[in-house]
Amino acid sequence: MTWYLLLIGLVAAERLAELATARRHAAWSLARGGREYGRGHYPVMVALHTALLVGCVVEPWAAGRPFLPALGWTALAFALAAQGLRWWCIATLGPRWNTRVLVVPGLPLVAAGPYRWMRHPNYVAVVVEGVALPLVHTAWLTALGFTALNLLLLRVRIGCEDAALTDGGRLRAPASVPAAGSPS
Repeated sequence: MTWYLLLIGLVAAERLAELATARRHAAWSLARGGREYGRGHYPVMVALHTALLVGCVVEPWAAGRPFLPALGWTALAFALAAQGLRWWCIATLGPRWNTRVLVVPGLPLVAAGPYRWMRHPNYVAVVVEGVALPLVHTAWLTALGFTALNLLLLRVRIGCEDAALTDGGRLRAPASVPAAGSPS
């Protein structure tokens, strides 16, 4: 359990680094006329992600969850891959990446890095991590609860981002996918 607690501590430190990065990036965006969207769901997102880390610690301890090597090592590999994808997204977006939805008018959509292949790769990382991180130490209730609540939140968050980008006239959905705000 000690190594698992260290892992969760490292992920918590990474989250703090993300928040520091987001603050710098927010200042950059706002200095260029950036507009924030979706403030109402942001505290819910922070609470949910905090609860994930708390659940990762509490459930294995309180329920006596064992470390199952086949599950734990596989889950760890997925959790690390999710971190890699997350930081690839951050590096690709540069100062435009944020934990908040901030859009700077006039900037084109980023179509490099993982954004070449999908519209919201950071949320793929969030979903994978939300399942994998708790399963490193068999915290399946945390994985299930976070995933269910996160999918509801992501529906709101992705809709907010798509609407924000459409508001700026930059989101061009494929013909088979209706643009945010358009009738389906």
